Amino acid sequence: MKHVVITGSTRGVGLFMAKEFLAAGCSVTLSGRGKELPEAARNELKPYEQNYIYIPCDVQQKASLQNLWDTSCKRWGSVDVWINNAGQNVPHENVWETGEAYTENVIHTNLTGMIFGSQIAAEGMLKQGSGAIYSMEGLGSDGMIQRKTILYGTTKRALRYFMQALAKELEGTCVIAGRLSPGMMLTDFITKTPDGERSEVIADAKFVKLFNALADRPETVARFLVPRMLSNTKNNVLIAWLTNRKAAWRFATAGMRKEKLI
Repeated sequence: MKHVVITGSTRGVGLFMAKEFLAAGCSVTLSGRGKELPEAARNELKPYEQNYIYIPCDVQQKASLQNLWDTSCKRWGSVDVWINNAGQNVPHENVWETGEAYTENVIHTNLTGMIFGSQIAAEGMLKQGSGAIYSMEGLGSDGMIQRKTILYGTTKRALRYFMQALAKELEGTCVIAGRLSPGMMLTDFITKTPDGERSEVIADAKFVKLFNALADRPETVARFLVPRMLSNTKNNVLIAWLTNRKAAWRFATAGMRKEKLI
């Protein structure tokens, strides 16, 4: 049985990865900025309530992430899989229009928080003699530039570099590092602004057409990612849901897809 820690796991793909790990017999530490796990998440995980804990964590604070590691180790004895999943977006606007608070938040969450988490996990796993660290990629990881999303994309591009470099530094050790590529998913990142308002992008007909052709629900993506993490033993791996071949097939058969996500 593996012991898993997932940052940003109160909803979306983080929550559903937790559920899949639990269904596979793992113990899981969930985390988020709130004092308690939201009721909707507790209901989703109700069959597994003896096998998970929730720890409040602000990934922008290294001490908070250290507490996440320490408390998880105290509860489970070790941490076998650490997933940097916590992420933040910015309003859909040009970079020069984006406020300082939004700019700082997306960088400190998506990049600094991921680095802090990886540092803590790598140090702890090297001491305990084993472990795997994964970070969640996103739009921009491959260098693709899309207007009005470049701050988010910049953090994800940097994330890819960092994780590839971390894997290189971990070569020959007992710890591996890899990346998760979930593709497009129906989450609050798409439907809402960082302030919880309705996102303007879902009123864009071209975007909606693209999204409905390529996107999936987070639970579908989680069912793909989790067993591959559990079976993986390779360093510097990329576990990708929406491959180029799959995307091409989705475009070719878009007219036959009955479910419209937005």
